[in-house]
Amino acid sequence: MRHIAIIGSGPAGYYTAEACGKAFGEEARVDIIDKMPVPFGLIRSGVAPDHQSIKAVSKRYEAVALTDTVRFVGNVAVGRDVAISELLELYDAVVLATGAPGDRPLGIPGDDLPGVVGSAAFVGWYNGHPEFAGLSPNLSGANVAVIGNGNVALDVARILSKAESEFAGSDIVAHALTALTQSKVAHITIAGRRGPHQIAMTPKELGELGHLERAAPHVDPADLPPPESDAALEPGVRKSVALLRGFAANPAAKPVTIDFDFFAAPVEISGDGKVERLTLEKTRLDDEGRAVGTGERYTIDASLVVSCIGYRTPPIEGVPYDTKLGRFANDEGRIQPGLYCVGWARRGPTGTIGTNRPDGYMIAEKIGEDIGAGSGKEGRAGLDRLMEGRGVEIVTFRDWQKIDLAEIAHARAGAPREKFTSIPEMVSAISGD
Repeated sequence: MRHIAIIGSGPAGYYTAEACGKAFGEEARVDIIDKMPVPFGLIRSGVAPDHQSIKAVSKRYEAVALTDTVRFVGNVAVGRDVAISELLELYDAVVLATGAPGDRPLGIPGDDLPGVVGSAAFVGWYNGHPEFAGLSPNLSGANVAVIGNGNVALDVARILSKAESEFAGSDIVAHALTALTQSKVAHITIAGRRGPHQIAMTPKELGELGHLERAAPHVDPADLPPPESDAALEPGVRKSVALLRGFAANPAAKPVTIDFDFFAAPVEISGDGKVERLTLEKTRLDDEGRAVGTGERYTIDASLVVSCIGYRTPPIEGVPYDTKLGRFANDEGRIQPGLYCVGWARRGPTGTIGTNRPDGYMIAEKIGEDIGAGSGKEGRAGLDRLMEGRGVEIVTFRDWQKIDLAEIAHARAGAPREKFTSIPEMVSAISGD
């Protein structure tokens, strides 16, 4: 029997569990361990609440979770409740699928002022993640700056600018919906160091900005390269740039404006005890396509700055870590004998949800090569004994289904669910309290 522990119940974790099930069949016992009492990681707390079609992939993970060989072990935190070294003694293979939930720091003066938040925290706030539910971002000012030129920056700008009616059918949590409904935000600046040809925004997400009820995107035509240069772009980027050209040619007048500020690098955030201004430096691209400063600086008003410049995997004690890349140090998923990583924890925050599927199958293959038929370790029986001795109450997938039903039952009209935003609430729902 092969005993495998996967740390993290997001897409990378479930695709790896699926792959192990197909590779080893009944000869495998897979425990998916998560610090939250609820599964699905990024699908639940990272995907925008108005993108319900993307969240539907969780049905595939549910099918994996309900097989005889896979078990969800929620409410168990590695480092707090159990150490990696202990898991390695219990399991033939331990796979880190922890994702990259930490924000990459801006690293500029003033980035620690109240009113500067990372996208992981901001997205966690409107998605009801227990660690960020109490964030209370300042939405009382007219001006917000969003730093970054990827889809997360688009998510943040779109959520900030939507009318209340446009959240129908979403699972945005009540505290965020209330705050956004009362928001005074009227001007959002999306600032990026490079230009339109270098954006990481996909056409579908970018196109959504053109159909908002009360907000309109604006692009300065002067920031756009000559149209004939678009021909050399990848098809997806070419479509996105075409949308930017459309925004530039047809600037609509609506109560909320979303300004794309290209070739703009943040250099300082300032204010009297809180965020009031963001200073940017005009950039240009060098011969290798890197953004370099021109020395020309200007300042915009902002009572809230949301940084969407990337994520990092938090280190775990006893696991080699690549500080520069913000992920675990590994050789194509292998960290050390018996210890692996997968998904963003392996390669950094790149790729889509679907990218994790081949990643998971690759790691399952490596596990098969390395551990053979198993070594007679205790696996889940040993973990259960350890957790019982430490007074840790494991949340199973059947328990999660009770939480799920309770959230659905508490949904406001038209919404798929109302998420519990604290761990005690989640645990209470299991017993029906």
